[in-house]
Amino acid sequence: MELPSSPIEKMLERSHMRVGKEAVQEFRMLLEEIIIDIMSEADSIAKAGGRKTVSGYDVRLAKRRIL
Repeated sequence: MELPSSPIEKMLERSHMRVGKEAVQEFRMLLEEIIIDIMSEADSIAKAGGRKTVSGYDVRLAKRRIL
């Protein structure tokens, strides 16, 4: 999975941070890792509940567990 850099750059601009291209790529890689970790945990939560489909609740619960 590879997130596009431009939305990340826009978020960082809105925070009024001066960030170099290399830092944007590091933020992108970090966000990808966090998303993968949360989705993996959310999938485990759904499976533990006997479901195949991940719900918003599963994602919120996984976020609390991971972060």
